Amino acid sequence: MFTLSLLGVLLLSHSSQSTLLGWVESPGYPSGYLPHSSMNWSRCAPRGHALSLRLLHLDLEDSQDCENDALKVFSDGGLISVLCGKRDFEELRSSVNPSLVSSSGGCLSISFHSDFSNPRRHTGFKGFYTVQDFDECEDQNNQCSQFCHNFVGGYRCSCRHGYLLADDKHTCTVSCTEDLSGQNSGDVSSPSWSGSYAENANCVSTLSVENHLQLELHFSSVFDVEQSADGECIDAVTVETPSVTLGPFCGSSPPPSPLLTHSHHVRIRFTSDGFGANRGFSLHFRTRDKVCPAVVTSHSMVTPQRAEHHQGQMVTVACDVGYVVNSQGVQTLTSQFEATCDITGTWTPGYTCEPVDCGFPDVPADGILQLVGSEPPHTQYKDQVQFNCSSKYYRLDGDDTYTCNASGEWMSADGTTELPECTAVCGQPESFFASAGRILGGQNAKLGQIPWQLLIKSPNRGGASLISDRWAVTAAHVVDGVPETSLRLYGSLVDARTSSGPGVAVLNSKRIIIHPGYTKGTHTERTNFDNDIALIRFSSRVNFGPNLLPICLPEPDRGIWENEQGTVSGWGMTEKQHKAALLKYAHISAYSLDECQRTPTTLSNKAMTFTNNMFCAGATGKDSCQGDSGGPFVLPMLSSDGGPYVLGGIVSWGPPCRSGDNKGYYTKVENYVEWIKHTMKTEDGP
Repeated sequence: MFTLSLLGVLLLSHSSQSTLLGWVESPGYPSGYLPHSSMNWSRCAPRGHALSLRLLHLDLEDSQDCENDALKVFSDGGLISVLCGKRDFEELRSSVNPSLVSSSGGCLSISFHSDFSNPRRHTGFKGFYTVQDFDECEDQNNQCSQFCHNFVGGYRCSCRHGYLLADDKHTCTVSCTEDLSGQNSGDVSSPSWSGSYAENANCVSTLSVENHLQLELHFSSVFDVEQSADGECIDAVTVETPSVTLGPFCGSSPPPSPLLTHSHHVRIRFTSDGFGANRGFSLHFRTRDKVCPAVVTSHSMVTPQRAEHHQGQMVTVACDVGYVVNSQGVQTLTSQFEATCDITGTWTPGYTCEPVDCGFPDVPADGILQLVGSEPPHTQYKDQVQFNCSSKYYRLDGDDTYTCNASGEWMSADGTTELPECTAVCGQPESFFASAGRILGGQNAKLGQIPWQLLIKSPNRGGASLISDRWAVTAAHVVDGVPETSLRLYGSLVDARTSSGPGVAVLNSKRIIIHPGYTKGTHTERTNFDNDIALIRFSSRVNFGPNLLPICLPEPDRGIWENEQGTVSGWGMTEKQHKAALLKYAHISAYSLDECQRTPTTLSNKAMTFTNNMFCAGATGKDSCQGDSGGPFVLPMLSSDGGPYVLGGIVSWGPPCRSGDNKGYYTKVENYVEWIKHTMKTEDGP
C-alpha cells in the first residue's frame, strides 16, 4: 500500500478552532490546589480529526502509584496515562505529550483529585488542547489494499492501472467476469495468465450449451494456485453446476482431465486473496453428448454396472440394506426400481434411496413407559432408542434398548419387535410389620401395611384387592346386580370413616365383569358360591404410592397346602358384631380338604356346596366375617421379612361368625389366573 499526498488542503473554520482548542488547568493554578480538590474535563474531535493534549507544567504531590494526588488521562474511555510528582517541560514534551492523543473522531477526558493534606503546596498542572488532522493512511487498519490518500478530515483508497475499486471502497480487484454462453469450445484462465494472477480476484466464467450436451474441461499441466502448508486452499478454482460443486482445487497438481461436468451449464470461479505471486491456471473446454453417471442415487447398487450410461439405457437400482425408495417425496416400502438414462444425462425417474424410518415408537399415552434421551429421538435405520419406567412402582419387562432395523421396525437385541412393558411392582409393601402379632380376633393395620386393600361401602359393604393400575378383583356376590359404572372403591386408607379425607384414593368403576361360571341373581337361599370372583376396571389409571400398591397374582399351579399360614384383612364384623371402623388383619391357616368338605348348613338345614375352586381357612378365635367379602387372603403370612405376597384367596362365604366355627371359605385365585389375564388384555386392548 502506498501513501500519496493531495494538493488540496481542507482548513478548519475559525468557529471550529475556537471550540476545539484552549487551556485546561488544575483548580487554583498557579497558586496551588487545596486538599480534597477534584475536577473532570472532556472534549471530542470531529470525524477525521484527533484531539491532542500538550502539558506545559506538572507539579503534584508524588506518591507510589500516584495514590495520593493524581492526574488521569483517558482516550475514548480507556485510561492512557496516570501522572503525579513534578515533571519539567522537556520531559513532558518528549515522553508524556506524544501519547495524549485521541483516535480519529475520538474523545479525550481528564480526571484530577487530591487527598486530604499535602506536606507543602503544589502548583498543579496546565495544558493546551487542540484539534489536528488525523492521518488515517498511517493507520495499518485503514484497509486500503493498494493506495491510500489522506486529506484533512478523512482518506480515500485507489488502485493501480488494470484494477478497479470494489463496492467496499477499499479493496482493489480486477474485472474478470465473462459470459461464454453459446460457445461449444474455448479457453478460460486466471487473470494475467501466464504471469502472476491478480490479488483479491473473484472471477466467474459462465459456460452454457444445449441441454443434451455436457461440458468437458481439460486443464493445462501448468497449475499453480496458492495453497497453505497444511493443504488448505488459500486461493482456489471451483467448478459449479446446478447440482454439484467440484473443488476447490489448488496447489501444483491440476484437476483430472478430462473433467466431465455432466451439465450443460457451468460456472468456473477463481478467487484469490491479497498476497502471493502464483501463476494460476488455464483450461480448454469443449462439449460431448451427455451420459448418465454410474451411480443413480447414493446408498444403492446398479445392474448392469458401467462406467457411464448412454441415452435410452435402462438399469435396475437396488437400495442398500436399511434403505428404501423415496418416490416423489414419499418413502415407499420397496427397495428396488428401474431407471432410464434420458437425453439430458439424467436418470428417470429421479428416485432416491433413503434410510428406513421406523417412526416414533408406539409408546402408550399413559406416560409410564418413556423414552430416555433426545427429544425427538432419531428414528432412522440403525438408530437406537432406550426405554425406562417413569415410576419406581413399575419395573421394565423386556430389553431397554431397541434398534431401527431394515424392515422399519424397532427390534431388541433378542429379536423382539414388541416394545417392553412397565409392569407394576406387586406384593411389596413399603411399610413392614414390626412383629408377627396374632375381622374377628384380628389386629388393626397401619397405613401402608396392606396397600392393596380396597373398601367398597355401597350398595354392599365389602372389600377388593388392587391387582394393577386399572383393575381390582373381588367376590362376585359383592357386585352381583350392581350397575357397571356406579361402583366406588376407596384405597390408601385404614379408617373407613375417613373415605372422603385427604390422601384417600377414590376409584370409580368403568366395567364390572363377573366370572361366567358364577350363578347370578339367586334370590332364594344360596347354597353354591362356585366361581365367586369378579373383576372391576377403573375409569382411569391409579397413581401408585406407598399406601396404594397392587398384590401379585399366584402362579396357576401354586397350590395351597394344609396348615399354610396366610393373612386375611377387611372391615367386616368384629367379635362384638359391629362393623369395623379400622382395617383389621388376622393370620390364619389353611385347613385340610376333609375339613373343608364338612361344610356348614343354611338356616333351612341345606348343605353348602364345596368345590375345587375353593379352600377354607381359619384359626382359633380368628376368621373373616360379614363385610369382609371380596377382600384378600394373601400368602405367605404378612411379616417383617416376607414378600413378595400373592393373592391366594378371596373372602367368599362361611358359617355365621358368632357360631364359633372359625372357618371361612375362599375363592381359590390360582384357578382363575388365566381368565383374569385374558379378560384384562381383552378389555385393555393391544
